[in-house]
Amino acid sequence: MKVPVVIKNWFGSPPDMGKEKSRDVTASVEALEEEEEERGTWGNQCEFFLSCLGYAVGFGNVWRFPYLAYKNGGAAFLIPYVTMLLCAGLPLFFMELALGQYASLGPNILFPKVAPIFAGLGWAMIVVSALVAIYYNIILAWTLFYTFASFTSVLPWSHCDNSFNSHLCFTEDEARECRNATLYYYNKTCVDIDEYCGLAQQTVFNSTHCLNSTGDPNNAEGVLDKISASEDYYKNRMLGVTGKTWEDMGEMRWELVGCLALAWLIVYACMVKGVKSSGKVVYFTALFPYVVLIILFGRGVTLEGAYEGIKFYFLNPDWSRVLNIEVWNDAATQIFYSLGSSFGGLITLASYNKFKNNCMRDAIIIAFANCSTSVFAGFVIFSILGFLAHELGVEVKDVVDSGSGLAFVVYPAAVTRMPVPPLWSLLFFAMLITLGLDSQFTMVETLTTALFDQFEFLRAKKPLVVGLMCLVLFLCGLTMCLEGGIYMFELFNWYSASISVIILAISEIVLIQYIYGFKNFMRNIREEMGIYMPAPLYMYWTATWLVITPVALKLILFFSCYYFVPAYFGQYVYPANIQALGWCICFGSVVFIPLGALYVLLKGDKKWRELVRASPDFCPGHVRKLREKEAAATKGQPDGVFRYTYDNEGFQEPTAKVYPKIPKETPPPYSNHM
Repeated sequence: MKVPVVIKNWFGSPPDMGKEKSRDVTASVEALEEEEEERGTWGNQCEFFLSCLGYAVGFGNVWRFPYLAYKNGGAAFLIPYVTMLLCAGLPLFFMELALGQYASLGPNILFPKVAPIFAGLGWAMIVVSALVAIYYNIILAWTLFYTFASFTSVLPWSHCDNSFNSHLCFTEDEARECRNATLYYYNKTCVDIDEYCGLAQQTVFNSTHCLNSTGDPNNAEGVLDKISASEDYYKNRMLGVTGKTWEDMGEMRWELVGCLALAWLIVYACMVKGVKSSGKVVYFTALFPYVVLIILFGRGVTLEGAYEGIKFYFLNPDWSRVLNIEVWNDAATQIFYSLGSSFGGLITLASYNKFKNNCMRDAIIIAFANCSTSVFAGFVIFSILGFLAHELGVEVKDVVDSGSGLAFVVYPAAVTRMPVPPLWSLLFFAMLITLGLDSQFTMVETLTTALFDQFEFLRAKKPLVVGLMCLVLFLCGLTMCLEGGIYMFELFNWYSASISVIILAISEIVLIQYIYGFKNFMRNIREEMGIYMPAPLYMYWTATWLVITPVALKLILFFSCYYFVPAYFGQYVYPANIQALGWCICFGSVVFIPLGALYVLLKGDKKWRELVRASPDFCPGHVRKLREKEAAATKGQPDGVFRYTYDNEGFQEPTAKVYPKIPKETPPPYSNHM
């Protein structure tokens, strides 16, 4: 007996088969529920939204954007910043959310189904997330270190009387006491002008100047190097980096090892059940930073000198800076890395979404919330920097910094001058912990999801897999807990997610919009996922995805290479062989794209056009599950019915067909079960 084969569109059903249609709908719903139960899904829409918001809003919003705004013209910087958000950041953000939500797959499984020749693109993203996750938790370890140190009545970085302080340690208050006695502060004591000039191998010119070896007078205050008490604490108490180099990284800092272990333990505890547990934690970790920022803003604007700091940051725009190409490069780089595109994290988060969720709305709200958070954080930080500058009697530009220097040197110095310093210190570092945890959750989720999608049997062992993943990443980060571990940290920070991520973004948008096809992708979003898209937004996505964003990404890549500076830490520039190691870290992810293509070619099961054509399995997760069930049900049963379901333009049939033709008197397949 010949086997009747029904070929049907996912949305349609064969003619005159009402009962069959009802059965298909029921089976599809059951498959959807089974897929969500097996793979996991967000408890509700709010969990997904807060997870994406927490992932996008991270350390960079607090310690990098304010500095870039000050450096690049204050309020004028918003012009290139918002422009690059609309041209590159938001289009990529929405595209990745839509991809993940449509296919319900992590990037390593998703991209081979879109185009087999790009099988390595998803793995490249996963490698980037792994590299960043290793050093990102080191920042959390530092933050925990400072948090524990804040449980004291006198903050240890407020003075130079600690046993770990170097002879270069300096505080303005102690120096002022020496000046009142016409003396100079050095190595925790006051010395006269003769001794002070002698320490610098110079001779006395008068009570305020020393003579150098060429006979030129120098202001005595500047003849010896000095570092603030907060910087001394950062370098000598926490890191222990003084006197260490790449060639001699010294011994292990066991307190840092303990803090790193605690950081990974927190990550594990929050992610032990995947999105089912992390989705509950984000209610606190995503919202708490905003509570702290509001509290700090309320305190900051009441401090003396706060207005000068805010004016320096935002209220004196330099519109001429808008014409500087480097300003646009800074804006593009900041918005690109801030939103976290091409790390695989957005695809992973969205893959746990309900199929019909309006991810376009989420993308727009989160992208603008991220930018607004950056601007608001700048007001908070600069109000406090203005206060610090006022207290020290210097200009704001003399205390401003970015990155770890702002978080672990400048801000700690500022809180020592506020009433109840430990309270403000605890609030600030608690905020940093929650900012970092959300981003870390997503990166680790990206790695574990890759394993669960690649090896589905591991889903039943989720706590074990997550625990082993955290343990491996913890061990990889131990080199950064050495006394000279900051050198390894900066190398990873410099190279692991810089130029490589831009290359991945370019590859991704070319694949989705040109190889898979803009029309196909829009059909997935509008018709299949049912996301309503007004005409202006449709035109916006069309223009950005097809023209503006690819061009913008190529320009970002060009200027990132043009303005690239070799890695350094402080005054130490890494030698050429270590810079080469950094480039290996950089391209250690990108290399998976050609390696994946080579693997597919050598495997030989895809030929010519098949290499760049989407497979039928690039479809919603519940549809794949339904196919698997039907395939299992008909396997080994010659009288069964094989159903072929498709979702892509290349696989569509205008009407349902049955092969061979079923006589009119023959009931529809499976009718005996109705």
